[in-house]
Amino acid sequence: MGVYLTKQIPLLDFYIEKLGAEPGLFGNWETPMRFTSAIEEHVATRTSVSFFDVSHMGRVLLKGPDVVPLVQYIYTKDLSNIKTGFMSGPTLALTNLARVRDDEMLYKISNEEWLLVINALAREKMIEYLKQVVSEKKFSVELVDLTDKYSMLAIQGPRSAEIMESLGAKWAVDLKPLEFKLNEEVAGVKLYLISRSGWTGEDGFEVWGEHGELRELVEILVSRGVKPAGLIARDTLRIEMGFVLGGHEYGEDPFKFPCAVGLRYGMGAITWGKTGFIGEEALRTCRREGVRWVRVGLKMSREAGRLFPRVNSSVYVEDIYVGWVTSSCYSPVLNRGIAMAYIDTRYAIMGEEVEVDIRGKKYTARIVDFPFIKK
Repeated sequence: MGVYLTKQIPLLDFYIEKLGAEPGLFGNWETPMRFTSAIEEHVATRTSVSFFDVSHMGRVLLKGPDVVPLVQYIYTKDLSNIKTGFMSGPTLALTNLARVRDDEMLYKISNEEWLLVINALAREKMIEYLKQVVSEKKFSVELVDLTDKYSMLAIQGPRSAEIMESLGAKWAVDLKPLEFKLNEEVAGVKLYLISRSGWTGEDGFEVWGEHGELRELVEILVSRGVKPAGLIARDTLRIEMGFVLGGHEYGEDPFKFPCAVGLRYGMGAITWGKTGFIGEEALRTCRREGVRWVRVGLKMSREAGRLFPRVNSSVYVEDIYVGWVTSSCYSPVLNRGIAMAYIDTRYAIMGEEVEVDIRGKKYTARIVDFPFIKK
């Protein structure tokens, strides 16, 4: 592995100077953490519309006659029948021990041309890994890293379609969930890609484009009252939906992270009838024999107020250690703390109470399923 230097998302200076962004580090990327307050940005996304710059996400073009055999070999979901012009995912890339390298989205341009979105923390390792697999299996596939070529925005919220229509992009509003188009324009701004997708649990669109073009689109969105939002709000939004994050709910280390079966990913991430993918044997063994740890939601009691447990906080049942917290936040929608945790399967019973350590004091929480908020 190489040494990965800190990078800035392309429009960071613009966000700081013109929109008052407060920057911070996510992985090796410097990017806006908030613009006003994370709670305001969270609420705007749930009730109106906001936009996030997600240019830290890895974006790779896969080209060649063996793209379908490659993605079928790498990922847990059956991707053989995906329609052209649609995304598929999330799906999992596993290690041989059925730990999760990354959860990713794929876009089918044609049988021999696909796009892949990789989580920022996994970008370099996944690209190296994909190249290794291509070489070892002698797949005829070329990988082109597009991450630095294009910026990427996520326009999210119940008013996102209204905003797109007001910009003259009725055709975008007509896109089905996970459908995408290439080389279109919105309000005169040329885009490489626009999709009906997002990671907040709300309706929305994700757009890729050259940096100057997306800066122009940002200025248009702000002039229409669309609120800029940072990665803190994006994180609390994904926690409310029970969406997982690498390094928190999953990772490659078998001593730190449970088997992918315990992740309870859902959303069709694993096609159990599929065969021939990396990690399949270990995954089926985990499913057959059962897992010790399973991911659940924890909703804090009212007595905790706005308090929420930190990552790695211990979870107890009658003073017996039964698990640990992987992600947590204050939920503005529920007005209380929430968390994701791995719990010993013997105690992971929906509706049951546990105790969670917060700053040396135990508070009651209830085990719940995902998502925390119902859409």
